[in-house]
Amino acid sequence: MGLRADLATIRALMRRALNEILRVPGAAIPGVLAPAIFFLGLSAVFGNLTLLPGFTSESYQSFLIPVSLMQGAGFTGAATGVNLARDIEQGWFDRMLASPAPRPVLLAGLVLSASFRALVPAAFLLVIGFSLGVHWPGAGGLAIALLITMGMAIVAAAWGTTLALKFKSQSASPLMQAGMLVLILTTTAYAPLALLTGWLQEVARYNPVTQVVEAARQGFVGPVTWAETWPGLLALAGLTTLLVALALRGMARTAD
Repeated sequence: MGLRADLATIRALMRRALNEILRVPGAAIPGVLAPAIFFLGLSAVFGNLTLLPGFTSESYQSFLIPVSLMQGAGFTGAATGVNLARDIEQGWFDRMLASPAPRPVLLAGLVLSASFRALVPAAFLLVIGFSLGVHWPGAGGLAIALLITMGMAIVAAAWGTTLALKFKSQSASPLMQAGMLVLILTTTAYAPLALLTGWLQEVARYNPVTQVVEAARQGFVGPVTWAETWPGLLALAGLTTLLVALALRGMARTAD
């Protein structure tokens, strides 16, 4: 009975978050347009990077599209944190904390809703990308890319939730967005690791999101292999564990 109640609570929270797309569709526009503009702008400016010796793709659009998918997931997750900060300001979240629902159940409803909402900008980006000649990654490659996009949205939502619980204000929204943007762009976002130089190469080498981007890039650039997939999944699992633990800690402190 307890498990059934927990699942019902998670579904209700997810449905509430997803309904916001229908009730306030304008709120989803920045998270859809920003990655698309990034994709189109960088494709136009840096498209000739593929001519460099050692570049791993003949199509810069194919190389870049996974990064834009991660950006869409990051913006979506950050929006989850902003919405939570609004609920905290209005007192709605205090009522949730006072309910019998366990804290992990409340958090699961928040972050899982972000994972499904991330499919909206992903679909928009893929339509644009394929219309501009992005390489078809195959069913397996597309499934992995979408799965990783959903996982990255969970990471971003946990990050946004942690900040919302700490600052309890929507004024923290720039930090939610900037944090994910920096994490994603200091990877092999613009070029393969071997072609990066200086501090960016060193940061990208040790940034765990680099493994996430490379796993999502399979199919679009090169074949899909387990050797390229598992490091990205492991990095996602590690980031999720860390940030979910911080978010749960923030919930406990808020309840106190």
